[in-house]
Amino acid sequence: MSDRVEVETLNVGKGGGRDLLADLYRPPNPNGCGVMLIFGGGFVEGDRRQLAGYGISLGRAGYTSLACEYRLAGEALWPAGLDDVNTAFRFFHEEAKSLGLSASKLAVSGNSAGGCLSLLLAGTSPLPVAASIAFYSPTDFLGDDARAHGSPNTLKYLLGDDVSDERLREISPINYVGSHFPPTMLLTGNRDARVDWRESVHMCEALTEAGARCELHVFDGLEHAFDLAPEYGRLSAALMNRFLDSHVLSKTPSGVMS
Repeated sequence: MSDRVEVETLNVGKGGGRDLLADLYRPPNPNGCGVMLIFGGGFVEGDRRQLAGYGISLGRAGYTSLACEYRLAGEALWPAGLDDVNTAFRFFHEEAKSLGLSASKLAVSGNSAGGCLSLLLAGTSPLPVAASIAFYSPTDFLGDDARAHGSPNTLKYLLGDDVSDERLREISPINYVGSHFPPTMLLTGNRDARVDWRESVHMCEALTEAGARCELHVFDGLEHAFDLAPEYGRLSAALMNRFLDSHVLSKTPSGVMS
C-alpha cells in the first residue's frame, strides 16, 4: 500500500449548467472522517488547488479531504457560490460510504471568503456538519468592520444592486449562530487589514453565548493569509488536526490536562 496521499479530480454536480469539479485527497491510512476544503479570494478569484497543502497534511493524519470549487462573482451573483458548496457537500455526504467515511463525521473548512462559506454551511446546511473551521473570515457584513470597508455598496459586485440590510444579514454567518451550531475553530491575525480580527472574536463570543463550542486562535502581528508562510501553514495544519481529532474523530473534547 502506498504511503502517499492520492489526489483524484471528481465531478460533484452542476452549477449554473456547468460541471463543478473537486479534488479528492485520499489518505494512505483513512480514519473514516472527512473535511471539505473551500478556497478564498474575496469571491472573485482563487481555485480549488489553493488548499492542496491542507489536503495533503490532513491526509497524512488520516482525514479524507474534498477541495471544492464554486462560481465566483464574475460568473454568477450570490447565492451561486453558496449553492455550489452545498452541492459539493451533498455529494460528499452521498458518497461517504463508498469513500469509507461516516456521513456523521464530515467537517468543513475554508479561508477568507471560503471561511465565510464554511460558517454559512455550518449554520444553514440541511445535512449534518460535524465541525467547521474558518481562517480570517468575514462574519458580519452589517458590522463596523464591513462598514469601514465600504459595505454595503462595495458588495454590489457579489450581490448585484440589492444590497439591503436583509440581504447582508443573509450572507453574514453570525446571524445563524445557535446552540445547534457545530463545534467551530476560528483562526485570525490581529494585523489583518482586509478582515478585522474582531470579526472572529465576535463570532466566537456569539457561539459561546449560544451554548455552542468554539475555539479561537488570534495570532499576534500576523496579516491576512498568514498561513501562506510555511511555518504558520504547518502550525495551522497541526491546530486543525488537533481540533478535528477532538471534535470529529473522537467527539470527546477534553483539555490538555484531562
